[in-house]
Amino acid sequence: MITIFFGYHARKVEMSYEYASLLPKKDQAYKDYLKFVDVFGEEGNLIIVGIKDTAFFTLDHFNRWERLSNELSKIDGVENLLSVTNTYNLVKDTEKKQFRVVNTFPDTIASQEELDEYTKEFKRLPFYRDLVYNPETDAYVLAITVNKDKMKSKEREDVVADIQKVCKAFELDENVKLHYSGLPYIRVVNSVKIKKELYMFSALALAICIVVLFFFFRSFKAVFVPVLIVIVGVIWAMGMLSLFGYKITLLSGMIPPLLIVIGIPNSIYMLNKFHHEFVSHGNKVKALQRVIIKIGNATFLTNLTTASGFATFMIVKSDILRQFGIIASLNILGLFVLSLLLIPIIFSLIGPPSSKHVGHLDNKFVSVIIQKLIHITRYHRKKVYIITIVILVIGLFGITRMKSSGYMVDDIPESDPVYVDLKFFENNFHGLMPLEIMVDTKKPQGVMQLTTFRKIEQLEKRLEAYPELSRPTSLLDLLKFSKQAFYNGFERYYSLPNNREKNFILQYAQSGEENAQLLHSFLDSTRQTTRISIRVKDVGTKRMKELYTDFYNDIDSVFTSDKYDITVTGSSITAFKGTQYLLKNLFTSLGLAILLISLFMAFMFSSWRMVIMSLTPNVIPLVITAAVMGYTGIPIKASTILVFSIAFGISVDNTIHFLAKYRQELNHTNWDIRESVVLALKETGVSILYTSVVLFFGFGIFSISNFGGTQAMGILVSLTLMVAVTSNLILLPSLLSGLERLTTTEAFKEPLLHIYDEEEDIELDDLEIATDDEHKKES
Repeated sequence: MITIFFGYHARKVEMSYEYASLLPKKDQAYKDYLKFVDVFGEEGNLIIVGIKDTAFFTLDHFNRWERLSNELSKIDGVENLLSVTNTYNLVKDTEKKQFRVVNTFPDTIASQEELDEYTKEFKRLPFYRDLVYNPETDAYVLAITVNKDKMKSKEREDVVADIQKVCKAFELDENVKLHYSGLPYIRVVNSVKIKKELYMFSALALAICIVVLFFFFRSFKAVFVPVLIVIVGVIWAMGMLSLFGYKITLLSGMIPPLLIVIGIPNSIYMLNKFHHEFVSHGNKVKALQRVIIKIGNATFLTNLTTASGFATFMIVKSDILRQFGIIASLNILGLFVLSLLLIPIIFSLIGPPSSKHVGHLDNKFVSVIIQKLIHITRYHRKKVYIITIVILVIGLFGITRMKSSGYMVDDIPESDPVYVDLKFFENNFHGLMPLEIMVDTKKPQGVMQLTTFRKIEQLEKRLEAYPELSRPTSLLDLLKFSKQAFYNGFERYYSLPNNREKNFILQYAQSGEENAQLLHSFLDSTRQTTRISIRVKDVGTKRMKELYTDFYNDIDSVFTSDKYDITVTGSSITAFKGTQYLLKNLFTSLGLAILLISLFMAFMFSSWRMVIMSLTPNVIPLVITAAVMGYTGIPIKASTILVFSIAFGISVDNTIHFLAKYRQELNHTNWDIRESVVLALKETGVSILYTSVVLFFGFGIFSISNFGGTQAMGILVSLTLMVAVTSNLILLPSLLSGLERLTTTEAFKEPLLHIYDEEEDIELDDLEIATDDEHKKES
């Protein structure tokens, strides 16, 4: 009934079509951005199409580009369009004392000579240089303003698809390559990839688990039941996403394959224990009873620690991470409940396992590995300690080489068309990422003062010195354009009006509806606030931090705080600030994960020494992974820092199962520590090896993702878990055997959370499965 309920709601889950800011809503940078949007509207609704064409101003090429512009303007969702072919010029009308807005190029051009004349006039307008064309590289752009409401709905995919369809036809006709970019375009392309990967990774994770389970257990039943459990778990997770009002993002799209990979180890431990018990005494019901009692508590704690690794993301105020943490952690615990209920119920209703199905317990290959591990922990402990110390020293040095970085498109491979196209625009137009500077003069009409104009011009000249920035666009460009028009279009007059010229040029510029609209795009209604719009290259968080500091130093040297209030904002700033915020909070969440898991360990084992013992083999893999990142140049960023919390929460599972079995064996061996280690290694070692294979290949599938962050997570988690399993099967037993009484004290013998003993089991003769009639009679 629960599964049907969640399944019904899972049908309603939607993709996220809105940009999810990494900044909390109370952050000042987020408030600054909202303030800008409130005054000037959205700045990220442009899709840019670019071309490099040395013959652009030949008649055929020009006419085809104009036809492309006209076709794009007719697409539902396209609100405005700016290109060379539909630029305008200002012409002075002395009678009405206003500027008339006229097209730079007429609708129809009959000959090449006519086009050459119009082109000559167009190239005398500095306003458009580096805005719609780059005269040095022969690059041209078509800026498409798209409807912001459609960009926040499912319709945005149709809008982008329609734009691509028209542009593809142009590419075929002209045999050229167009380049596409802009924040709406990048977000749509990424959301389509996320949708595809959601299905692909879920199918791959399921396929890998089926293959591994069948390879180990050689039983259809041992494959069907675990797969059934994880499929039900995925249905619950998708239904929960819908019920909570969450949407599928890059992170939440990873939840189904993650649940499949993380949920299978529960079944492996339980089935392995079931088969082990059944072989020892041949009673199916007693074997299932021991699975619940002896594996149940330990499995609960392993799921609790794994869920904790994900749950720590809930303290981060970023919506996408918090949602990911909530859904993942709740459903990991849900998988535990499903495993503990369904495995005993289903296997109690079907026949006992045959000798073929329990044959994996005598797998010679696995037995050889276990024997070698036992040999190492008995006779080569000192070598294990020395190698561990050497690895740690190398690892700690590697950590010092780690670098932090974050790019707007750092999750996209360099060979991806989105990345290639972005670099095209960066090389030809100095970037696309919006950066806005708001100048508040603190008084109405304050912007229209000549002193304000001169200060803005002074700041713009300083900003032009940065190679990472495009040419600033502001009210001054419109004033210079107007002055040039006032002096009959002579290019030498493209400059800031002086005090004498300002008033009558502004009188012309403010007359007419079209002129007023142009002014409004740079001014608020009271003319107290204006904007300076810049496009910045995707330079990474480190360089962006330096630029941000330099911007404010330049601003402070030009604008005094008593007369002006300056705000630096835009998508580039919120992305950079969001990445910084996220990194700081994810380190906090990692610390919280380690603390929580330590408390769970203390609760389970009642011994602080054993807590340290259990954490050691799981912290070392984190050190090694961090070192690998340092040596290979993989930067610390939001996607890679996730690895540590996730991997730590999963890798500690093996430690819990091993120590739980070790404590049980202590009672049977009369406190013989070394013998208990060997017995624990023989039983849990098999399950640890099985689960490590599932987890390694399960997380390894993410390495084929189209997103660099998902790739890095898959590779690094797989690496961390492989080191962790080695550490848990070699270092942990070596420490327990070598340090003996120093680590295993009487406190360890009496845990707060009791792990049951075989001696406390129900007698064989008392065990039977009651029929429905007996249940009714008992009631």
